[in-house]
Amino acid sequence: MGNRILYAIGEIQAASPWHPENSMPLQTGWRELILRDLIRKAEDIGADAIIGLGYRDDGAIRNEETGVSLKRVVATGLAVKLSCAA
Repeated sequence: MGNRILYAIGEIQAASPWHPENSMPLQTGWRELILRDLIRKAEDIGADAIIGLGYRDDGAIRNEETGVSLKRVVATGLAVKLSCAA
């Protein structure tokens, strides 16, 4: 049996819906929803795994109509492919 070799495909991202800046996303289970979206993106590009998973706040934007500042949470990770070497 050969060794497993890991190589990077590229960084992928998925984001929550926009929500008020000083709060968490309004959806229940928002982390799981973002992670599912990230997994789907990895599968779409043929990745076998995601490494270096992290969550961060995206920069806030101001809604001109309401004057409310909005932000979203972004999940990022590195999509990788595993292969067998002889």
